[in-house]
Amino acid sequence: MTSAEDDGKRIGLAVYGAGRAGTIHLTNLIHNHRVEVLYIVEQGAGLERVQEFVKKHHLSTTKIIPREESSTIYKDLRVEAVIVCAPTFEHEAIVKEALRNGRAVFCEKPISQEEGGTKLCYEEAKKAGKPLFCSFNRRFDPSYSELRRRAVAGEVGRIHVVKTCSRDSPLPSIDYLRISGGMFHDCAVHDIDAVCFLLRERPSVVYALAHSHIPSIAAIDDVDTVAITMKFPSGALATIDLSRHSHYGYDQRVEVFGEKGMLVSENRRPTELTSLTSGGTSQDVIMFSFPQRYAESYVNAMEHFLNVVQGKEELLVTMSDALSVSMIATAAEESHRTGKPIELKYEL
Repeated sequence: MTSAEDDGKRIGLAVYGAGRAGTIHLTNLIHNHRVEVLYIVEQGAGLERVQEFVKKHHLSTTKIIPREESSTIYKDLRVEAVIVCAPTFEHEAIVKEALRNGRAVFCEKPISQEEGGTKLCYEEAKKAGKPLFCSFNRRFDPSYSELRRRAVAGEVGRIHVVKTCSRDSPLPSIDYLRISGGMFHDCAVHDIDAVCFLLRERPSVVYALAHSHIPSIAAIDDVDTVAITMKFPSGALATIDLSRHSHYGYDQRVEVFGEKGMLVSENRRPTELTSLTSGGTSQDVIMFSFPQRYAESYVNAMEHFLNVVQGKEELLVTMSDALSVSMIATAAEESHRTGKPIELKYEL
């Protein structure tokens, strides 16, 4: 396919959803010379927010379409790809509709709330001959990417332990948490994918403990604090430390310990300035929220997808990646609820 950079033609996009992730993508896309946002699909109270966004950014050529009329966008041959940032329970239907209409799809995780639904979506992608990209955006974070590159290159030798820490800030609204899919499938999946991608294997055993310290989260049968341990066929162990609410900022760290040493990805700060005086040592506080901490990874993940659409790259996240991460998250939740370790076998 001729690239937009070669012939000046921009990739026409339709964006479903302008909530937390949708607003991040829209803000990046309207400043991206490779694309043109032709449609934004939203419903209910979100329509007013989208109207304000379009007005603020002077998007005179962008149409706002209510969800029930979204099929009309597929009559527009300028639309080459669809960006799915709608609530989780809507993903599968939107993905299938887009693929059946011959459009490439970028989807926030998960593709579907059910593994069977995810498989069906990838089958539709194969039939359509179009890419379906599940955006595990931490793969595209510069710090994590460099850590993985050096670990895979053997800098620390055989890997013994991987530790991740992901503590959210600010506390998400209860309205969001009700439709999020739960702590394991909303939060833990990012760390699970990051660990599996780094080790290039999948765990054989998963064990998880969890608790809810926040009454409103307990009331919706969810948890806010999770510890997951995984063992891999190579013998490597991984631990994942998760929290919904970190008062001091968005705490994101990764440690890789091997026979020859250790690699660490620390928290990002607005500046790396350190003050050393007789009064003590100080640094900038860590990033406050995920849009700040992972700003670059959101841009990089979208650039990867656009390159795939233009035939410049192969998809970095495969069907087996998406399915296995979902299976592991489900196993971790089952372990939490039963108090037992779960053995995993993969038939992807």
